[in-house]
Amino acid sequence: MTQPNLIYYADNLDVLRTLPSESVDLIYIDPPFNTGKIQSRTRIKTTRDTYGDRVGFKGQTYRTTKLGTTGYTDMFDDYIGFLEPRLREAHRILSLNGSFYFHIDYREVHYCKILLDEIFGRDCFLNEIIWAYDYGARTKKKWPAKHDNILLYAKTPNSYTFNVDEIDRIPYMAPGLVGPEKAARGKLPTDTWWQTIVPPGGNESTGYATQKPLAVLKRIITASSNAGEIVLDFFAGSGTTGIAARELERRFILIDNNKLALQAMATRFTGLSGIDFEGFDPIPYQGNT
Repeated sequence: MTQPNLIYYADNLDVLRTLPSESVDLIYIDPPFNTGKIQSRTRIKTTRDTYGDRVGFKGQTYRTTKLGTTGYTDMFDDYIGFLEPRLREAHRILSLNGSFYFHIDYREVHYCKILLDEIFGRDCFLNEIIWAYDYGARTKKKWPAKHDNILLYAKTPNSYTFNVDEIDRIPYMAPGLVGPEKAARGKLPTDTWWQTIVPPGGNESTGYATQKPLAVLKRIITASSNAGEIVLDFFAGSGTTGIAARELERRFILIDNNKLALQAMATRFTGLSGIDFEGFDPIPYQGNT
C-alpha cells in the first residue's frame, strides 16, 4: 500500500525523531530567517465602487476590503541552537542518494553554512543558489537586498539525484551569440535564479506571510527527486512544497506548528485524495483568527 501524504500540526523536532533513518529522498526547508521582526502579510480584495479608496486602470475606482492577516514573530535568542537538532535529524532521515535544500537569507547564511558543513561534511556541499527577485520596498541607506540564499547539500557527495535533462530551460541573455538552435532550446539555469515573489492578491497567493513561488519548488523537486519518492518540508508554511510535489507525482511530508500555516494548507489540500492530516482538523483559512 502506498504511504499517504502527511501533514502534521506539531513541533517539527518531535515528528522528525519518529521518522526512520534514510527514509526521505529530498528535504527542502524554509525556516524563519531570524530577522528580529514580525513577519506578516495582509490579504485584500478589490471591488469596483464609485466611492472607492483606490484608482485603477482608466481612472476606475475600487473599494478595498481587508480579508485577514497572517504572521509570526521571527526572532530567536539562539538561532543556531534552535536549528542544530533539527538539521541533525534531517541528515539522519535523508536517504543515501538524497539532497537537502536549506533556504535562508543574507543575515544568517554564513553561520548556517558553518553548521551544515559540520553536520553534512564540506565535501557534501554542492551549491549556494541565489534566488533573485525585484519587488518590495527599497532602502536608500545601502544596496537594497533582493535575494535569498539556498544551500544545497548531498547526503553522499558522489551519489545523488540530479535530473539535468528534466530541468526547465531559460532564455539566453544574448541569444544572438549562441545561434538559432541553441537559442530556441534555451539554456540550463545557473546557480542564480531570477523569479518574482508570489504577488499579493495574485492567483497563486494564499495570503500566508512567507509563501514561496511554486516555480522555485517545482525546479528543486524536478531536479533532485524522482516520481514516487518522498519529499519532506518541516517548516512547511502554506504548503507550497506539498503542492509542487503532488503536481510532480512525488509523495510528501509537511510539518508546521503555526496555526495559520495549517489553516492555509487546509485551504489548499482539503478535498484532495491521499492526504492524512495529523494533529488538527483541516479547517480552511477564513481570515484573521
